[in-house]
Amino acid sequence: MQHPPDHSALRAAAIHRLYLLEQSEQLTRTRIIGVADAFGVDPRTIDNWLANARANNGTYQPRGRTSFALTPHMLDAVARWRGNATAAWRELRAEGHPVPSLPTFHRATNKALTPGMRAGLRAGEQARRRFDIAGERERHHRNYAWETDHVEASVHVRIEGHIRKPWITFFIDCATSAICGLAISPQRPSRESVLVAIRDAILIDEHHGPFGGIPRYVRVDGGKEFLCTTVTEALGVLGTEIIALPPFTPEGKGNVEAVNGAVKKTLFAGMPGYTHAPTLRGGKPVDPDQPLLHFEAFVEQVLTWVHHWNHDNTLKGLQDRTPRQAWDADPTLIDTVAAEDLHTYTLERHGKPLTINNSGVRWRKRNYIADWMHGRVGEKVHLRYLPHHDHRVELYDPHTGRHLGPAVMAAQATREQALSLKQARRREADRLRAQLKKAEKNRNERYAAATRPAPPVPLDVMSEEETLEHLRTLDGFAPAAQALPDLIRLPAPDAALTLPRGSTTATPLTPPTPPKDQP
Repeated sequence: MQHPPDHSALRAAAIHRLYLLEQSEQLTRTRIIGVADAFGVDPRTIDNWLANARANNGTYQPRGRTSFALTPHMLDAVARWRGNATAAWRELRAEGHPVPSLPTFHRATNKALTPGMRAGLRAGEQARRRFDIAGERERHHRNYAWETDHVEASVHVRIEGHIRKPWITFFIDCATSAICGLAISPQRPSRESVLVAIRDAILIDEHHGPFGGIPRYVRVDGGKEFLCTTVTEALGVLGTEIIALPPFTPEGKGNVEAVNGAVKKTLFAGMPGYTHAPTLRGGKPVDPDQPLLHFEAFVEQVLTWVHHWNHDNTLKGLQDRTPRQAWDADPTLIDTVAAEDLHTYTLERHGKPLTINNSGVRWRKRNYIADWMHGRVGEKVHLRYLPHHDHRVELYDPHTGRHLGPAVMAAQATREQALSLKQARRREADRLRAQLKKAEKNRNERYAAATRPAPPVPLDVMSEEETLEHLRTLDGFAPAAQALPDLIRLPAPDAALTLPRGSTTATPLTPPTPPKDQP
């Protein structure tokens, strides 16, 4: 027979019921045995509980069971020994402190410290977090919220003759767990990587797939590259709100953390140069001479894995659907932005307008030139640039914001760019020469050929009728609107049209004779 748990409140209610029956002289031994069977104790124990109720005016008040509890000094000893209760007990006993037996000390330690706290004392904060409880955030709809983070590849890659570990910046849609965009950098990512990833995530075309658009919220950690002025302005122009999570809180962005963990286990673990591969004695790698991937090959494999994640990988949180299926099933409208406008928004702008001079645009002690600058010396322009890419800048009209064109560093201009600059200079000179020749040609008046004696008539002179019509048109004069029906008398009608039927001679029409009383 399964008995209910020995709950103190239930026990007090049962004993109070027996006490009331006893006061009304209805208590029998059978009832006491029934209560004893319900609690799984001997009937004599029920007699003792009932005696306790009589002594406390019908309320059962069990005597508190004395138990040993750790003192603050004992807790400090346990913490010093990194959660090792046995070592702390030995130290306290050697110092002469009154301590109970070792099993009692262990029970007191387990009662005073939670499993998470004991794990934290042994291995630190990372181990303690494994015992935390994290809630589940609502997914909402696509592009409602994105999450972003950096992840360091656990793979050694050859980059320009050096062996490094690349970094990946992901932007994940929380509703569908789709990877909307990413940026792969050979070094530790900066705001440049974030801007490139933003452009890749928002654009929707044949190169970026169906995932993208403008999100309502973006959750980021406390990284300065996510909260810099350039990134906040770029997202602010698009109307996206940045939610800065507290540092070291991976549970706040569980979707991107899941992608980071998946790419480590399912992609990096199978690549050559995996940094967490099993090692031999002394930490030596199993195959020290294995060929490492070049950066281009590494990027290609990452993009292939991203396509597999979005189109072929089913997730339990999406009811065993792929991110592509969840994205297509969502009817929420997608806000987009043109590629050229997005290029402007995701560039950092120099503070004040710069002036185009004969050497181009001077910025950071360097000259930037472009073929479209010919004839614009003295004009002001706004300069935008991608961080850490000083070889090329974009120039805009400071009044209208219109994009004028790119400019390259003069010292790093290629041969083709220098040739294009010279050709543009010649085209500008040819256009000026053609304009001057046309003006000189129009200066000499040309006259129409004549067949009769008459003054010479210039070819560009209008006739009298054309002049009057032109003036009327300029003044808004419309002859049809100004015509009066009785202003000009009409001629007499043709007699042939007024012959009566059967008559062959024309009879002139005479007006009828008015009455005598009328003039």
